[in-house]
Amino acid sequence: MNSSQTLLDRFEPYFEKINQALAGILTSPVELVNEIGRHSLLGQGKRVRPLLFVLSSRLCGSPDTEEMYRISTVFECIHTGSLLHDDVLDNAETRRNKPAARQVWGNHASVLGGDYLYTKALELALTTGNTEFLRVLNQMSLEMVEGQMLELANTDNWDIGREDYMRIITSKTAVLMSAASASGGVLAGAEKKVVERLRSFGLNLGIAFQLVDDVLDYTSCEEVFGKPVGKDLREGKITLPLIYTLCALDRAENERIKSLFQSEKVAEEDLESLISMVREGEAIGRVQAEAREYMRKAAVSLDPFPDSPMKQDLLALNAYLCERRF
Repeated sequence: MNSSQTLLDRFEPYFEKINQALAGILTSPVELVNEIGRHSLLGQGKRVRPLLFVLSSRLCGSPDTEEMYRISTVFECIHTGSLLHDDVLDNAETRRNKPAARQVWGNHASVLGGDYLYTKALELALTTGNTEFLRVLNQMSLEMVEGQMLELANTDNWDIGREDYMRIITSKTAVLMSAASASGGVLAGAEKKVVERLRSFGLNLGIAFQLVDDVLDYTSCEEVFGKPVGKDLREGKITLPLIYTLCALDRAENERIKSLFQSEKVAEEDLESLISMVREGEAIGRVQAEAREYMRKAAVSLDPFPDSPMKQDLLALNAYLCERRF
């Protein structure tokens, strides 16, 4: 058994309770809502965000209760709702090794399904009666939308630099993981400095997670990754592996590639050629090194916590997410 599977087995008791809680929240009287929810919310998701909330809650002394797992679904609902919307924006055909919801029910239903999951998350959060928790969720939601808008504004922008790229992935991906980690402390009644450490942990882990995702978009295969390899490039998303690859080229070659891909129709062989160029250059190793540095920063955020099984679980999850192959 490989180390990745061993680690996933370690978290299986948590995954079972999270999945049970997710199944329990799909109670709409409109069956189409439940169908889209089951298709998108249940199944092959990694459950990283609810797991971060649960482990952070336990680290801060919260008991292992059914209510904690019910609240953990807030983060999976928000994440999955954002994917439903993303797939419409990107004209995606697959998600998690199966047809995207928009392919099954159409764009209109997919958007409304995402809206439902966002609203369901708010309904669940309101039951806690914790205004700080609601503030964290509201700020996170604003940043996620801003990140999506920034990404949209930079679609097919072949001059995008690292700074704007990092702003996009921080807002689109990392702030949700940061909020999940911090909220575990908030609802456990932890001190502000403890909540800030958890926020920092989730933020750095989230950045590392997205850097790894962007590497896998060039290096994995569809059967393993769950979506087409080179998907970002085909959608006009210029991510860090490509940014670094372009920067390493001489000016003439850089301009040739930009001009080629800014034309109305790009040949499949040109797409494959550029994917190979990214794979074979030094950019992949450079991005992987940056991911490991953010992983290290995440681990450092937990240094002040005394050693415990929960701390070790968070550190193991951090390492796994940054070294994964899917």
